[in-house]
Amino acid sequence: MCGIWALFGSDECLSVQCLSAMKIAHRGPDAFRFENVNGFTNCCFGFHRLAVVDQLYGMQPIRVKKFPYLWLCYNGEIYNFKQLQKQFGFEYQTLVDGEVILHLYNRGGIEQTASMLDGVFAFILLDTANRKVFLARDTYGVRPLFKVLTDDGFLGVCSEAKGLTNLKHSTSLCPKVEPFLPGHYEVLDLKPSGKVASVELVKFHSYKDEPLHAACDTVETLPSGSFDLETVKSNIRILFENAVRKRLMAHRRIGCLLSGGLDSSLVAAVLLKLMKEINITYPLQTFAIGMENSPDLLAARKVAAHIGSEHHEVIFNSEEGIQAIEEVIFSLETYDITTIRASIGMYLVSKYIRKKTDSVVIFSGEGSDELTQGYIYFHKAPSPEEAAEESERLLKELYLFDVLRADRTTAAHGLELRVPFLDHRFTSYYLSLPAELRIPKNGIEKYLLRQSFEDSNLLPKEILWRPKEAFSDGIASVKKSWFSILQDYIDQQVDDLLLEKAAEKYPFNPPKTKESYYYRRIFEKHYSGQSNWLPHYWMPRWVKATDPSARTLKHYKSATQE
Repeated sequence: MCGIWALFGSDECLSVQCLSAMKIAHRGPDAFRFENVNGFTNCCFGFHRLAVVDQLYGMQPIRVKKFPYLWLCYNGEIYNFKQLQKQFGFEYQTLVDGEVILHLYNRGGIEQTASMLDGVFAFILLDTANRKVFLARDTYGVRPLFKVLTDDGFLGVCSEAKGLTNLKHSTSLCPKVEPFLPGHYEVLDLKPSGKVASVELVKFHSYKDEPLHAACDTVETLPSGSFDLETVKSNIRILFENAVRKRLMAHRRIGCLLSGGLDSSLVAAVLLKLMKEINITYPLQTFAIGMENSPDLLAARKVAAHIGSEHHEVIFNSEEGIQAIEEVIFSLETYDITTIRASIGMYLVSKYIRKKTDSVVIFSGEGSDELTQGYIYFHKAPSPEEAAEESERLLKELYLFDVLRADRTTAAHGLELRVPFLDHRFTSYYLSLPAELRIPKNGIEKYLLRQSFEDSNLLPKEILWRPKEAFSDGIASVKKSWFSILQDYIDQQVDDLLLEKAAEKYPFNPPKTKESYYYRRIFEKHYSGQSNWLPHYWMPRWVKATDPSARTLKHYKSATQE
């Protein structure tokens, strides 16, 4: 996990512009480099480094003797860089996994490069010999990337939008900053003036398709075409275990977030099992957060005891949570209601990990709810086909919601997130299964995933079959949800008249509640005029919901009510 930043064709002094690059310093607390591009005095790269792999030669932009005309700034992890080296005979100059991007590009161009990378990434690749700039982002947008491109060809690129919002440019007071679309690469011509012109934006991978890099994966070819239940369950276990195994690549200590729900518990259990197999000597640290006696804390305690992790509990009160709201919104760059609610706990636990432990590479369970139909409202899907379509829509929009939350809350504290549920092979296989296999069954969501691990003894049965609890709800007590605590506080902060006139003040995505108004006001304070970063609020479908919390849905039953 790092922070990348680059400008091409800047009219303003670069020493002034580079102050914007410092706004993402939290993403790379270990080192910083600012480098001009030879022959282009108005083009430069900025890089904040979190040293996770090759601590000696990992600074960026990466340049190697073999390709002196290539400059690479990237944020991410390429899990198959050794397999690609073996397959194509690449000679690496460093131990940095991202160096493979240079070799792949030299061998087959940008299309093959983006398609062959098994991992999470956002990168800027400059080819001065052919006068090209390339931008690319992984399939689900696990690693963030934003860009600004003006009409006269000034390009700014950054890991977070905050590194671009205050850039100075002669023709535009407020250039439009936009998220770069996941699963795409863009080709831009670099002019002698240092300005650029966009040539094409290409979607290189659809998450339903088996990725091109599957051909050189470490897992053998799985039995295909058979949807026999035992075969399917076996394949799910094999691919998920492989997803966790490949993410063990790190020279820093590994930890795991553990809410006690199915997803994080499965990740933690498989992670600990594999760490033992490859003889990692330190104990796995797991981290749970919640208010006193919250369901998540109690469930996480059971899981940690079962798997034998070194467990840490972070207990916070409502005042601490409320005090964190503004810094969380600043970090997130969104005003989405459920994203902010869920982010407060994750932000506070990340802060604890950074201050109190030496774990840096943090595993988490993001992506499972979208992939395996884990949200409560999937029980109301009109048909398996519509449930499958909704699952795909959620995956497509992950970069706006859960993946955004997971990246920003951890990156704010210099941690690197790893999300095995969003492994390309695992997701493409799961989505290839018949729609009726993937729906909730017997009143239980994620039925197939739970069933697949039922005989593994990885988790206690009551955890494996624990009902879905939204992270923003599970951290509070059963009697009073976290969202209710927030609403009670905010009710005193926003006047009724302000809410009545909300649509006039904020015509795009107008706030409908005092809570959403409060979040929007803070967002606009830091990112005025950028409300288009959120195309719509996250809300459940097929139910007449006015609030995104699972606890407001009729299907929800707390453990104490059953």
